[in-house]
Amino acid sequence: MSADDSDFIWKDLLAAVYWFDESLQLYLKSAGWPQMSRTKSLIMLNISEGWERSNQIAENLGLTRQAVHLAIKELQAEGLVSIEVDPQDRRAKRVFFAAGDQSEQMRKEARQALMQIEAHLAATVGADEFATFRNVLRRDWGEPLRPSAQPPAPSLTQPPTQNG
Repeated sequence: MSADDSDFIWKDLLAAVYWFDESLQLYLKSAGWPQMSRTKSLIMLNISEGWERSNQIAENLGLTRQAVHLAIKELQAEGLVSIEVDPQDRRAKRVFFAAGDQSEQMRKEARQALMQIEAHLAATVGADEFATFRNVLRRDWGEPLRPSAQPPAPSLTQPPTQNG
């Protein structure tokens, strides 16, 4: 018996990402910032996590390099990021947060928003469940799984079949 598509945690994780991003965008909009596309928001998140090359960011987001490059150019025009030639590979460019008040102010307000969003979530689901959720997400899950000849693991939602 196969699991229904709605049983996969993948959908829940994606819905959580959308919920966080929408909450962040609403908070920033209330603080006077213009609406930012999800692509730009996720690019900013990638930069905050240390990804500097647009091709790496494109791979992370599953987008074309051209789409990410265009979004980065828009973020640069908005004064939020800067682009420079990578000194280790002159063919590549590095992207990083722009120096200046506007970029720093937006990041400061985004950090405040995320703290409030997390506090709201902890209050909604309970502090213990929130801490457990955070710990599971932060745990080392190992390398991404590759197809193998091994049979699939037993379902977590169905009891094992009994012979006899």
